[in-house]
Amino acid sequence: MKAKKQISIVDHDHLQKVEAKRERRQAKRDKRDDFKRKEKEALLLTTQYEQQQAVQVLHSTIAPQSKDVHLFNFDIAYGKDFLMVNCDLTLSYGHKYGLVGRNGTGKSTLLKYIARRELIGIPQGLSILHVEQEVTGDDTTALQSVLGCDVERERLLEQEKALLAATATAAAAGGAGGAPQQQQDGEVSAQLKKIYERLQEIDAFTAESRASSILFGLGFTPEMQASATKSFSGGWRMRISLARALFCQPDILLLDEPTNHLDLYATLWLESYLQQWKGSVLIVSHLREFLNSVSTDIIHLHNKKLEHYKGNYDMYEQVRYERLLQQQRRFETQQAKTKHVQKFIDRFRYNANRAKLVQSRIKMLEKMEVIEEVQADPTLTIRFPDPEPLNPPILQFKDVSFGYSKDKILFRDLNLGIDLDSRVALVGANGQGKTTLLNVLAGELQPTDGFVQRHGKLRFARFSQHFVDQLKLDVSPIEHFLSVYPNIPQQTVRSHLGSFGLSGDIALRTINTLSGGQKSRLVFAVMAWRQPHVLLLDEPTNHLDIETIDALCKSLMEFAGGVLVVSHDERLISMVCDQLWYVHNGRVTPFAGEFKDYKNILLEELGLPKDNLAPH
Repeated sequence: MKAKKQISIVDHDHLQKVEAKRERRQAKRDKRDDFKRKEKEALLLTTQYEQQQAVQVLHSTIAPQSKDVHLFNFDIAYGKDFLMVNCDLTLSYGHKYGLVGRNGTGKSTLLKYIARRELIGIPQGLSILHVEQEVTGDDTTALQSVLGCDVERERLLEQEKALLAATATAAAAGGAGGAPQQQQDGEVSAQLKKIYERLQEIDAFTAESRASSILFGLGFTPEMQASATKSFSGGWRMRISLARALFCQPDILLLDEPTNHLDLYATLWLESYLQQWKGSVLIVSHLREFLNSVSTDIIHLHNKKLEHYKGNYDMYEQVRYERLLQQQRRFETQQAKTKHVQKFIDRFRYNANRAKLVQSRIKMLEKMEVIEEVQADPTLTIRFPDPEPLNPPILQFKDVSFGYSKDKILFRDLNLGIDLDSRVALVGANGQGKTTLLNVLAGELQPTDGFVQRHGKLRFARFSQHFVDQLKLDVSPIEHFLSVYPNIPQQTVRSHLGSFGLSGDIALRTINTLSGGQKSRLVFAVMAWRQPHVLLLDEPTNHLDIETIDALCKSLMEFAGGVLVVSHDERLISMVCDQLWYVHNGRVTPFAGEFKDYKNILLEELGLPKDNLAPH
């Protein structure tokens, strides 16, 4: 028998559409897998900057729909302790965010999590750069170190060099290759054209001038820019790291205390540069003036939550004060209302005629939104005990000169004096000898010429900007304190450290797990126990949060001894110091004016408008 013809019930058009959709999905998967493979290869590069730049070049092929970052409901823990719980964070492209909060709350940790993309929600196509470590010292010049971080530019220039070399070799061989040679020359020309077009797109031909301008703004002279990175100290290498980050221009720039190694001139230049920055910036800083100048938003890390405020630091303080005031008023109103309703419930709870009214009041209390009472931040106090009085003069310089060698005299013919009521700020560019002058004052260095007269009972206490070198990082604060001052009861030590904000579990941790501000407070605690007559402070506000800086200012104002401070913190100098010593070109001269006048001179040198605002 002839078989009956089968009638197909398959919709071939629909089947083709489904197959095409499946193929498109598979192509996307393949493309994504290929991207992840290339990203892993990029992250095998040796340095963080090479990694970031390679990833940035890779990401440039996948343009994100938005450069905003929205992170929701994330937690961050350090060991068994949670630093942040159920937090939300939004970084809008082009905004500059100041991240503030007490020392040890997790600000630096948050920056690291964002830089490592360990929080879900960061768009894949965004380039992120975190400035946290100095460049490795080698024979590379400072200028070339900055230029070398642009991986794409370096790769294109290498390709151009190889193609031009191949062309020159072919031309030297006679160039008689007929049609194949002409075809090859045409392919080389096409490749060179693409390279030059891409170099033009990334503005590669102005790269050297841009890099040099950034380094100059951060304090590098033309001679320093041509010097090998291995010849610079750690502070100057950090400046090179900052210059590389600014040159790369990532979509999101993460800066952790960027002004710590900068003098006032470089700080003012950085303020101006960041104001023109097109991408997003998240900054951890302790300088009010810097945050006021740069920030468009403030993020406050408090009680394991991130609170967002529009405006600069001054606006944040005002708005937060008003918010807390309103919250306290609402709390007090709610407490009064709750007390009144509870009084009614207690009065008529067993009255059958008022049973419905009592039940409605109970339900109302259960549904009422609980308003929390405003918890005042614990006030941190720093106190340096008053020393015993000494008859003046306690310290005199007479025609003092100092230099590490005869051909490198840092300053000469100094005639200066310090008393117990001295409040002096040393100002001037980095490298002029401010720190060295403190060493000579303390007797750690002997003058090469002249005479120093010191009182026989004079005691100094010194805070170095490299204070970490003074600490034993593998022991606890209590153990470190007892290693400096043995035979003191441990309970006395705990009480003393607690007065500097190092109480409870913090006093028992190893020092290397503490934040920079907590380490600073440990150094202050050790200094205070010495009961010094004169405090020599070299950048004491580095790593301190703003509340601790305020406590330090108050302590120095009440201190009955002398204070000499090297700092570019306008608030500290304006509140504490009544004299400015200008260190410049081997001379130390009293500055006729206030810190604001000195700042305006530097702003004029930078071509920026003067600061006519009074200190905050």
